[in-house]
Amino acid sequence: MKKHIFIFWLLVLMGTTSLSAQTKVVAHRGYWDTEGSAQNSLTALRKAAEVGCWGSEFDVWMTADGEMVVFHDTTLGEGYDRPIVEMTAAEVCAHTLSNGERVPTLAEYLGEGLKYPDLHLVLELKPHPTQAQEAEAVAKCVQMVEQMGLAERTDYISFSLAACREFHRLAPYAKVFYLNNNLSPKELKAEGFAGPDYHFAIYELHPRWLSQSRRLGLETNVWTVNAESVMRKFIRKGVDYLTTNRPEEALRLTQK
Repeated sequence: MKKHIFIFWLLVLMGTTSLSAQTKVVAHRGYWDTEGSAQNSLTALRKAAEVGCWGSEFDVWMTADGEMVVFHDTTLGEGYDRPIVEMTAAEVCAHTLSNGERVPTLAEYLGEGLKYPDLHLVLELKPHPTQAQEAEAVAKCVQMVEQMGLAERTDYISFSLAACREFHRLAPYAKVFYLNNNLSPKELKAEGFAGPDYHFAIYELHPRWLSQSRRLGLETNVWTVNAESVMRKFIRKGVDYLTTNRPEEALRLTQK
């Protein structure tokens, strides 16, 4: 019996098993890879909720006139000669997504999120040209989330360390995850962040970071995991959150 207990704890420390709860599935840009949907659309948010995802991730920019919009890329695509940060909200929101919807504002997206009380929202602020712009964008995101009563089920993520620090400063109650791969669990803990939100290749490069995060009381997310073999690997390792473009498949695997 003592031998079995020793082996179990050894596996935990090695990151091959976990005492944590079942891995939670986050739909990457919503559940967009399905009929009638599109990345970062209101439909993608709704479909993520309908299939039972724990959360839906989405991307946020601030426009030249200070409005917050939901879109992933720096520009709207072919035919647009300016980045989103140099366009007005009216110009951005006139753009049609692949499913016929227009680009939503953050207010519209959060309003849709209110309809699904069991769905968590994972707000990614995209890196902006200056820290001043990022600070303004962070403040507007936090204010809007709080005003709409969504503070308890909204997490914040960014590739920008400055933006993550500002999210943590303005919303110390919220979970803030850093995306940019270059901070160790110990460094993330010192920043006050909830944990690493890294590409799966980074965890393979640093195989002890999952177990180190666990020992430090941090949570872990892995992105963007679409291959079943990689899903199985990280579910088995006990990662807290798995972000994927294939949420239905991931949900089936977590429930086995």
